Amino acid sequence: MRAARLIRMVLLLQSRPRMTAAELAGELGVSERTVARDAEALSEAGIPVYAERGRAGGYALVGGYRTGLTGLAPEEAPALFLSGVPGALREMGRGEAASAARLKVSAALAPPVREASRAVGGRFHLDAPAWYTRPEAPELLAPLAEAVWDDRRVAATYRRGDREVSRELEPYGLVLKAGVWYLCARADGAGQARVYRVDRFTGVREPGTRFARDTGFDLAEFWRARAEEFARSLLREEISLRLSPAGAGKLPRVTDPRAAREALEAAGWREDTTEWVEDVVLPVESLEVAFDQLLGLGPEAEVVAPPWLRERLAEAARRMAGLYGLRGASGAQR
Repeated sequence: MRAARLIRMVLLLQSRPRMTAAELAGELGVSERTVARDAEALSEAGIPVYAERGRAGGYALVGGYRTGLTGLAPEEAPALFLSGVPGALREMGRGEAASAARLKVSAALAPPVREASRAVGGRFHLDAPAWYTRPEAPELLAPLAEAVWDDRRVAATYRRGDREVSRELEPYGLVLKAGVWYLCARADGAGQARVYRVDRFTGVREPGTRFARDTGFDLAEFWRARAEEFARSLLREEISLRLSPAGAGKLPRVTDPRAAREALEAAGWREDTTEWVEDVVLPVESLEVAFDQLLGLGPEAEVVAPPWLRERLAEAARRMAGLYGLRGASGAQR
């Protein structure tokens, strides 16, 4: 453990002109006193670490010293390609490997290029989860990630509705979508890959056997096709609408965008129209969901059918009119 930390300290000092004891302690996850001891140990071993005292002091390598310890370990090289999503890597248990890989690459770069890589990190950041959520890594994400990395079968139990099912899976890949993890895997070694929510796994065990990965499997293309298929499968009902020009423009923002655009095109809507759009037949997930969505359009949309949804929105409009009609501008009761 200490040997790895000492190597990491050398690489950190090689990648930056000078670092304070506090900065090194934060990067290495140790105390400043431990940093001082490690710097002394490196000096005794012949590594020219220079310690400068005082408020503006810190640690640096003397005379442009460079180490050849920049080769990537087997677990570090794959993690490097995911280094743009550090949160996801931490959840999969690959955070340290990715950090070490980035540091080694940075140490191997010439100083001008090295500074460019730091500048990019300070200007661009990917924040995958949706707003108003506090994502938590599923308990069994790490072992599933290990199986994906190593092409190893897993014997898994999975919640499906109110029951548990057992499957032997060939895990092909993991996808993080809006803060939710999904596993793409083939069940029992046959058929097409399917999608499983990782937070529904209740048990994962590795039988220890590897599977032969289909070299033609494209995770990104598979996910695109399945996500589109899944989104369409949710739209089980249809409603009929009249929309103002403003309502037509906003419809893709409050309902499924693809379904909204197709419904508007079928109704003959054009972006430059100034008339209400008639006979918009829109697929929706359910009438309850459609009610919540259409409230966001207010008076810019009129439901023609079905009658239940039309009456539900009419009642909501009456309640809102009554609510605002009973209050003056100051909010006091009339």
